[in-house]
Amino acid sequence: MSDLSYVEAIAVGLLQGVSELFPVSSLGHSVLLPALAGGQWAKDLSLSGKETPYLAVLVAMHVATALALVVFYWRDWVRIIRGLWTSIVTRKIENAEQRLGWLLVIGTIPVGIAGIALESVIRNFLGKPVPTAIFLALNGLVLFAVERLQHRRRDAIEEMSPDQTMVIPASAFNPGDTAPLHAITAEPLTADEASERRLSKLTWKEAVLIGGAQALALLPGISRSGITIVAGLTRGLRHDDAARFAFLLATPVILGAGVLKMPELFKPAVAGSLGPALVGSVVAGIAAYVAARFLASYFETKTLKPFALYCLIAGLGSLAYFLIAGTP
Repeated sequence: MSDLSYVEAIAVGLLQGVSELFPVSSLGHSVLLPALAGGQWAKDLSLSGKETPYLAVLVAMHVATALALVVFYWRDWVRIIRGLWTSIVTRKIENAEQRLGWLLVIGTIPVGIAGIALESVIRNFLGKPVPTAIFLALNGLVLFAVERLQHRRRDAIEEMSPDQTMVIPASAFNPGDTAPLHAITAEPLTADEASERRLSKLTWKEAVLIGGAQALALLPGISRSGITIVAGLTRGLRHDDAARFAFLLATPVILGAGVLKMPELFKPAVAGSLGPALVGSVVAGIAAYVAARFLASYFETKTLKPFALYCLIAGLGSLAYFLIAGTP
């Protein structure tokens, strides 16, 4: 077993930071990169085996990615944690901050259970180049499909005549909830607060479904952020709200999984890769912050289609290459 070089760590860190948030699958790229690069990279960046330094380095990079999300959404997390605390103290859910906090809690539970039970099994059996390329192409198809569905919905709404338009009461978005989500104030809401208000209108069942979709990202090639955004869009969320909810849901999951696996960084076999791991993690954190900032703005007006096209091309192109080369 050989240690990672600084060049390898920087390349992987950059790829990890961007692909974890872009809907293109960071795990899928972690498998495909060494397989496509070949040579020493294929040996150093191997996910097979329990003592490989690559796994430990990826753990550090995941933690850095989660910390970048915390920094970017720190105002949201202050409001959410404050809401959870006051809700626990009063034993009530009275405003949007409190409700959104609990929606994130229950939305995180399914993927946490699935990760503990299935992560290592799925990685060992499907964490190979050919299955990963197939799942990456499928990820692209799913992104295309949901955007097509959104387009049809918009067309149907635009074709409705004025007498067909229905007025839906606000209570319909939160069936069963009688307590007001917030008090009316004279101060205008910020864009972030307005987004949180809209997200807080999700039902408990919808939060579980959207959060549970993250479990599909255990399949290498299926994007965590992509599949969560897709689930949010199918529940009626806007693109920017779906992305915000996906990133907020992902933060505790990525951070928790990384912290649980941190001991792997201090095994004797990984000692020679600690320096590259640190440098790669810094790169991953910076890349993740820039990616989060870009995507938060991007999804205000744009869609998943460019990412869908990329996944299809990269997935099918990689699959063709591996089949010709005889790669498993």
